[in-house]
Amino acid sequence: MGVFLEGYLWGLSLALLLGPAFFALIQTSIRRGFKYGFLMAFGIFLSDALAVSLVYLGATQLLGEDPRKNIYFSITGGIIMVIFGTITAVKKDETQREEKEGKEYAKGPSKPIVYISKGFLMNFFNPGMWFFWMTVAVSITARFGTHNSSAVIFLAGMLLSVFSTDSLKCFVSHKIKPWMKPRITVWMNRIVGVVLILFGIYLILNVMFDISQFIPE
Repeated sequence: MGVFLEGYLWGLSLALLLGPAFFALIQTSIRRGFKYGFLMAFGIFLSDALAVSLVYLGATQLLGEDPRKNIYFSITGGIIMVIFGTITAVKKDETQREEKEGKEYAKGPSKPIVYISKGFLMNFFNPGMWFFWMTVAVSITARFGTHNSSAVIFLAGMLLSVFSTDSLKCFVSHKIKPWMKPRITVWMNRIVGVVLILFGIYLILNVMFDISQFIPE
């Protein structure tokens, strides 16, 4: 239980990172409600679980030592971020129509697989996520060795930590929805969309050009 708890606490470090999935998760929970935010969180959890499994099995050798420098993977991830960001930025708020009709607005995708897939793809093609789990894998292998049950328990604790905290984010975001005015929601969509677009452009440009050399120390 001690190893599991330690892994759970470690997982909080990933849960607190402000990556593209974080902003999309908050935006979805506020706009569509806890159910759809939770479905996206589940998709993120599935991609994390798959990444951990592949990393632990050594299959990530295809991505290289640093997935952030893999040109094909980064470009694919960047394109996905730009697409999701563009769709999010142009969305219009429907709060006024909901209030006028006195019911939940039903327009837009409502199938669970849509939100699960969005969370999965957005997180799966984020090279930073792979780099994080590869770093974790190296650390726990050095500590527990290979094919050790303690390492598996540790990783399980981390995954549960990320999923539970993402679910909490969805719940809190959904609770503040009544205080979100239409104008605020519209701007939130635009801001989240721009963040995703910029992140996608960064992934593409950074793998083609070393952007760090243009940043003064």
